Amino acid sequence: MQPHEELSAAGLDPAAVADIVDRAIAEDLDGGVDVTSVATVDEDAVGTLDLVARARGVTAGAAVAALALAQASQGRVTCSWIDDGTRVEPGDVVLTASGPTRDLLLGERTALNLLGHLSGIATATRQWVDALGDSPTRVRDTRKTTPGLRRLEKYAVRCGGGVNHRMSLSDAALVKDNHVISAGGVAAAFARVREAFPGIPVEVEVDSLDQLDEVLVAGADLVLLDNFTPEQMREAVRRTAGRAQLEASGGLTLADASAVGATGVDFVAVGALTHSAPVLDIGADLREAQ
Repeated sequence: MQPHEELSAAGLDPAAVADIVDRAIAEDLDGGVDVTSVATVDEDAVGTLDLVARARGVTAGAAVAALALAQASQGRVTCSWIDDGTRVEPGDVVLTASGPTRDLLLGERTALNLLGHLSGIATATRQWVDALGDSPTRVRDTRKTTPGLRRLEKYAVRCGGGVNHRMSLSDAALVKDNHVISAGGVAAAFARVREAFPGIPVEVEVDSLDQLDEVLVAGADLVLLDNFTPEQMREAVRRTAGRAQLEASGGLTLADASAVGATGVDFVAVGALTHSAPVLDIGADLREAQ
């Protein structure tokens, strides 16, 4: 499968990803050439580049990396790669690219930056999935994403086994404290969104069990429990009794996962999946053709 085909199958817009890659390569060159490679690598040299995991993790973005290498070489490089969402160990080859050596080195950093970043997100997400274990609670992301990379980062969350929250401000409503202040109350804020956009899912943030009771009566689809303790979450599940889905949020860490999952909430929101996930260490090993 070609990179464009895999990206499309993954629900990503290949043209949008290609634009991200083009801008990254242009930034790397800054209007010039790769002076080191031009000086040290013969123009007709060909080779193979292996992108190799240096740490344990979960992959995401291999087709994005392949696209970066293809675009850097104007199609002269060919790639093969393992499936996204694969657990890897140190030494496992994630992607192999063959073609002109200068082209391989030109696209190497862009490919590694994107692959390592997205695989880091997938790895962090899988840690949450594993920590939640057999509980019904699913981990999902937030809008705390890198500007311009949201769809790629949320794709990486899916590769790690997580669930996406809303992709934008327009596809779902999330009534938070500032909206409540402006509307004059949590129920009033919910009612105004429901009236203005009747077909849009509405999630309402609450910071007390009393507010939860209020929005349940109003008919909220999903309630975000802001900084609730596990005990409060359990009580929220009991009071809700299936009338709405519940999402826990607010400074949660992996150490909290088991306790939160045991409360029975439907989701746990973790902004750190996208804004703080460490890059998965992936290196590039060049093999010159003999």
